[in-house]
Amino acid sequence: VEADHPAVGGQWRGGVIVNYDGRTRSRVRVEEDCERVDLYGHGTACAGIIHSLAPEAELYSVRVLGRDLTGRAFQFAGGLRWAIDNDMQVINLSLSTGREEYFGLFHELADDAYFKNCLLVSAANNVPGASYPSLYSSVLSVAAHEGKDPYTFYYNPSPPVEFGAPGIDVPVAWQNGSTIVTTGNSFAAPHIAGIVTLIRSKHPELTPFQIKTVLFATSANAHRT
Repeated sequence: VEADHPAVGGQWRGGVIVNYDGRTRSRVRVEEDCERVDLYGHGTACAGIIHSLAPEAELYSVRVLGRDLTGRAFQFAGGLRWAIDNDMQVINLSLSTGREEYFGLFHELADDAYFKNCLLVSAANNVPGASYPSLYSSVLSVAAHEGKDPYTFYYNPSPPVEFGAPGIDVPVAWQNGSTIVTTGNSFAAPHIAGIVTLIRSKHPELTPFQIKTVLFATSANAHRT
């Protein structure tokens, strides 16, 4: 996340950079993010959406991808582990892996988050095919719809994708203080993450299961499901 981007509103509180390191048991090396920059723009876009919905939320960034938005699954898993171990209350995951060999690893992490009352909000894959952790029942999975109202979201009665939120031709923050208009499930997920953050701020005692129920009850199409 670009820490001083206007769309982040000064709410960046820190973060880490997760690099691959085959010499370690976890296969990663976690370092404090002293750069405070965004190599691509994607993370700042998500942080800006969350801030627009939950302006008092404290934001932490976990960089697991490089300039071309690629990285190893171990980096992704290491970043998620860091967020869970450091008591993040809501974790936005606008990324996924489709590699079957990592199904168990991410399933274990998702369950660990669930039982620690940490809410994972995961974007569904932008292309057909399995993606993890968005397919797990312990996470909130999100895909894009065409609406523009950031507070309007829909429940999907036919999971695994559970909710739809704005993510098509949406204006978002980007690199170097800029903004762009873009499309993707990546930008739908932080809309739900921001709304979930507002719910947790008022009702911190709610479990992930209960928050899913609140989202279902307050979705735009709840009366038709």
